[in-house]
Amino acid sequence: MHGEVEVGAKVTLAEVAKEAGVSLPTVSKVLNGRSDVSTGTRAKVERLLAAHGYRRRVAGPPRTPLIELVFHELDSVWAVELVKGVENVAKANRATVVLTRSGTRHAPGPEWIEGVLRRRPLGVVLVFSSLPAEVKRRLRSWDIPFVIVDPAGDPDPDVPSVGSANWAGGLAATRHLTDHGHERVAIVTGPEDMLCSRARLDGYRSTLTMAGLPFDPRLVRFGDFQVHSGFAHAGDLLDGPEPPTAVFAGSDLQALGVLEAARLRGLRVPEDLSVVGYDDVPPAQWSSPPLTTVHQPLRHMAEEAARMLFRPDVPGGAARRIELATRLVVRQSSGPPSGRAAPAHRVPGRAPGARISAGA
Repeated sequence: MHGEVEVGAKVTLAEVAKEAGVSLPTVSKVLNGRSDVSTGTRAKVERLLAAHGYRRRVAGPPRTPLIELVFHELDSVWAVELVKGVENVAKANRATVVLTRSGTRHAPGPEWIEGVLRRRPLGVVLVFSSLPAEVKRRLRSWDIPFVIVDPAGDPDPDVPSVGSANWAGGLAATRHLTDHGHERVAIVTGPEDMLCSRARLDGYRSTLTMAGLPFDPRLVRFGDFQVHSGFAHAGDLLDGPEPPTAVFAGSDLQALGVLEAARLRGLRVPEDLSVVGYDDVPPAQWSSPPLTTVHQPLRHMAEEAARMLFRPDVPGGAARRIELATRLVVRQSSGPPSGRAAPAHRVPGRAPGARISAGA
């Protein structure tokens, strides 16, 4: 046998092999990460090894100086910000970033785990809302640290994760609009099954309540954070019998779709329609007009997640959760409804890009 150590094991490897219905050499292959074992057999043996207290020696097969960053999609502008954040930390630790695309927005695909075990990276940063129990078990069995960067805001309690204050961001965006006198504020948030979408919607509803405005479900749309989603939902809202005077979009990409829907209908922004986005990705400041948005610290979130790979676990075995603040960035796509003056507390001539705390 090579590369394994028994920690608190109550049975021998021969007994593990017998219980799994395989040979002793097969158990040895699993312990040493050999590829010539079927997926089903490997999973069965690893479960038994974990149950009986076997752990691989950390100094076994050499680690590759890589940080693996795993997405379900790589074509979004916010993905670039996350890559830059992980790269900053990797460079400081003399490591390289490898990008992997796998699965859905909820979890990586089942094929991914075999590849990462072969690559043996220093750690893994995953951009998903959760991880299957089997994936977590196998990564831990191989002593590969992992952290979730969690735009969805719904991590498993036993997984280290970094997120942001989605409820506060939704509140700040909507309050900015109600403070300007808007009474019909629509929201195009993200997918209905993502907690971040719900949290931003809850911030929106809380603001309406504080402003003494009714909540109208006809002004609520669930999108997918993409441009076409904002465009389609905004068109439906603006063509209705009582169109909104402002739209809070759950992403900057959706906000760009709202701007295009307004342009095609001859509406001026912000005179006829105010628009607020979310994320503050670089294209937001170059839209026409420049987009008021909620800054989500995507790069900082990725940096914190990558740093967690190099830190020891929290004492007591609890998973570390970091939640970073959001803030409102005021540009030129928002203002009072047509025919109404700017509120007295607004600073006249505020420069584009002026920042207001999401908790203000």
